[in-house]
Amino acid sequence: MTVLTGAGISTDSGIRDFRGPNGVWTLDPDAEKLFTIDNYLSDPAIRRRSWLARRENPAWGAEPNAGHLALVELERRGALEAVVTQNIDRLHQKAGSSPERVIEVHGNMVDAVCWDCGARSRTEDALARLDAGEEDPACLVCGGILKTATVMFGQSLDPEVLDAAILAAQACDVFVAVGSTLQVQPVAGLCGVALRHGAALIVVNRDPTPYDALAARVVRDPISEALPVLVDELTG
Repeated sequence: MTVLTGAGISTDSGIRDFRGPNGVWTLDPDAEKLFTIDNYLSDPAIRRRSWLARRENPAWGAEPNAGHLALVELERRGALEAVVTQNIDRLHQKAGSSPERVIEVHGNMVDAVCWDCGARSRTEDALARLDAGEEDPACLVCGGILKTATVMFGQSLDPEVLDAAILAAQACDVFVAVGSTLQVQPVAGLCGVALRHGAALIVVNRDPTPYDALAARVVRDPISEALPVLVDELTG
């Protein structure tokens, strides 16, 4: 099985999703500007807001929930091809999923990268500089614009990472889409890739998605309850 995970798998860990009823962008549409690369690069005020938001991100103190742990169990049973995740919180790895099986298509929040020279560092070091009084910490190598190693709107996905996700979708017998609205391309299109290569599609999500009509099964139960049951059913 290949499992695609979106923000919904982490809500039970205290991390809000983006487009749900209480999502970050639902309650504050203006916040979406913080995730758009053109705005980030051109507006120092946006960068200052972004760094404050990063510091307050609940993911820093979050713990994996039963949904994450169910995927660890799926791997332990030898039934997992890969976890393709849209999340940047690193909770799959924290739960115990093998890092080599986790494909982070939207990057991660733990690492930081310079937009100008590409130098990589740790986000926690930039946040320490924020706490020391810097509002918009710059790259220590070249003085360029620093950001987390996440993919913002307007940025292209890493071609190698996307290729790995496509191969995982092609290789599986069952493709499970969990906690994703399946509205953001090209990642949502992995469902179609899996279907074209003969996999059965299972959608686990609270709200309807564009791929529900193509799914062999749609599960609306809470993810942290549904995934352990689903893993048992599919591997029992």
